[in-house]
Amino acid sequence: MGLYCGIDLHSNNAYYGIVDAEGKRIFKRRLPNELPRVLETLAPFKEELERLAAESTYNWYWLVDGLQANDYPVQLANPAAMEQYSGLKHADDQHDAFFLAEMLRLGILPTGYIYPKEERPVRDLLRRRMLLVQLKTVQLLSLQSLLSRETGQQITGNQLKQLKDEALQVLLPEEHLFLAGQTNLSVIEFLERKIGELEQAILKRAKLKPEYETLLTVPGIGKILSLTIMYETGDIGRFPEVGNYTSYCRCASARRFSNQKEKGRNNGKNGNRYLSWAYIEAASFAIRCCPPAQKFYQRKKAKTKACVAMKALASKWSKACYFILRDQAEFQIERVFG
Repeated sequence: MGLYCGIDLHSNNAYYGIVDAEGKRIFKRRLPNELPRVLETLAPFKEELERLAAESTYNWYWLVDGLQANDYPVQLANPAAMEQYSGLKHADDQHDAFFLAEMLRLGILPTGYIYPKEERPVRDLLRRRMLLVQLKTVQLLSLQSLLSRETGQQITGNQLKQLKDEALQVLLPEEHLFLAGQTNLSVIEFLERKIGELEQAILKRAKLKPEYETLLTVPGIGKILSLTIMYETGDIGRFPEVGNYTSYCRCASARRFSNQKEKGRNNGKNGNRYLSWAYIEAASFAIRCCPPAQKFYQRKKAKTKACVAMKALASKWSKACYFILRDQAEFQIERVFG
């Protein structure tokens, strides 16, 4: 008789519920997030457990990795694709755990992708680099705004990166304003140094697979964006069609229409925000170096908004990269724009 275990995971504890093949609840307990304690509790049921399911929360790594290392058939539940019973009056951790177990038993649990443990550190380091780049942009915009308010001058980002304390003192002679600007410059310099260190570590550790070189043939995609796309995508085989991949990259429309009228929007945030960022970045670089991409962007921009035109180009780039990753083929501009 097979058993099925649902795990409602939280920051410092998790609720475990086990049902048998008939749906009868045979075990329920809240446990602290301590792997030895979890393994000890589940040990009596190990031989009969058909599957376990843990929610894809922010802290699932330790639990899923630990269960897999001890030969438990664990799956990652996708909470965004699950909908509990309509009209449910009461819900708590126990109900949530048994809900997961019941969906496992019925074979209808929507699951997520368990990214390979050995490749996860490089992917997460790329995400940390992206965070630092965003923080640097915040500092650049803050300094740019300060100088614009106090001097009336519009200084570009490249000019700001080359700005030294002496020149800043001339632009901001007042003591406290100079200190504010100097703080921005110091933080920008520190972040640039750390970003460089992360890039060196990433390039040294990253396993340069064949798809890395083929992604570099796409206009607008350099070393970091190629690695980001490669590591965030993972196994391209998990996307049966190009539309599935484009949707995962948040490059597909999430609006609902009926009788030519918009009736609402679906969850546009479903998918991978890092891939969304990567393709938007690639599209913004492509319109500078790829004339067909620039013409497509200008034509779309004339009909709609600039952000919509950029997203449309990013969608084309994501579709092209899907076939590049799947077929290990180089980028062909005529297949994108005809």
